[in-house]
Amino acid sequence: MNLTISERMRQVLGIIVENYILSAEPMGSRTISRQSNLHLSPATIRNIMSDLEEIGLLYQPHISAGRIPTEKGFRFYVDFILNVHELSDEEQLEIRSRYSNYQIEGTELFRETCRILSSSSHYLGVVWAPRMNLVVLQHIEFVKLRRNLVLIILVSSAGLVHNRIIEMEEDVSQSELDHLSDYLNSLLTGLNLYEVKEKLLDQMKVEKNIYSGLFEQALKLGEKAFFSLDETEVFIEGRTNILSEPDFANISRMVDLFRAFEEKATMVRLLDKLMEPRGVQIAIGSENQIQEMETCSLVASTYGCSGKVWGALGVIGPRRMNYSKVIPLVDYSAKLLSKILETP
Repeated sequence: MNLTISERMRQVLGIIVENYILSAEPMGSRTISRQSNLHLSPATIRNIMSDLEEIGLLYQPHISAGRIPTEKGFRFYVDFILNVHELSDEEQLEIRSRYSNYQIEGTELFRETCRILSSSSHYLGVVWAPRMNLVVLQHIEFVKLRRNLVLIILVSSAGLVHNRIIEMEEDVSQSELDHLSDYLNSLLTGLNLYEVKEKLLDQMKVEKNIYSGLFEQALKLGEKAFFSLDETEVFIEGRTNILSEPDFANISRMVDLFRAFEEKATMVRLLDKLMEPRGVQIAIGSENQIQEMETCSLVASTYGCSGKVWGALGVIGPRRMNYSKVIPLVDYSAKLLSKILETP
């Protein structure tokens, strides 16, 4: 945001934003004069507030009311006024203990991370589990269900399990399927699924006239298993947390918001905007580019393993969320989850 304001304007804006985060109420000049250390008269503060309103950082909901921050005001506050501190040692320990209380792996790891984000922030926690085509293949298994119908089980190095059912052109016994899975495991284990697809294409060209029909079937089966595999699971916790927020008192707006959270395509659109490894990202109101989320802010960060981005996690709350608390929470959680995924 290319906007220069005076130090006094910056101080008044910071006071109003922080008061609004706590109270959800407009703040007037007399209150600021009385409660702050600015040593300015109410008349001087009113002039400053008018200037801030003129440049779009504050607005007055009613003629007799004080001012509240606009979306632009929140953005300026987050970018130029807010001081963010790391979580305390006690807060970090409390989060780490949630993972060590019992054995957590696979999908439950991401679900527990989501619970931690929600309970620690008192807003919505959201975790986008890794897309299967971004993670490293650990094991593939084929299970015969009935004639020409095979269940494919894919296990990633992160412990994620993906199942899909495909139809084969020819009927194959379970013993033959075991041979096929052994062959593909020897060929593909340790590759991410982008690399798997490339390897399969190369192998199908090279080995077209070398291997028996059984191995040709293995490659075709692998192609069906991996191609068009671009799914992610989204975990959301804490819906009741935001019900108590005055920002969400409008029932129809809440219904639309929850419906947006339930639509996987909407959540994946959000993920696509976050998949650059840029650390903590903050989208306020309309910056989310999703109409139902214009009353919300999203604080998110990517996580990953071996230097690669796998997914994202974050907190969704009202635009007046407690950014000073949520930003370090999201940052620490993303780094901790990445560290856990790196641990053998």
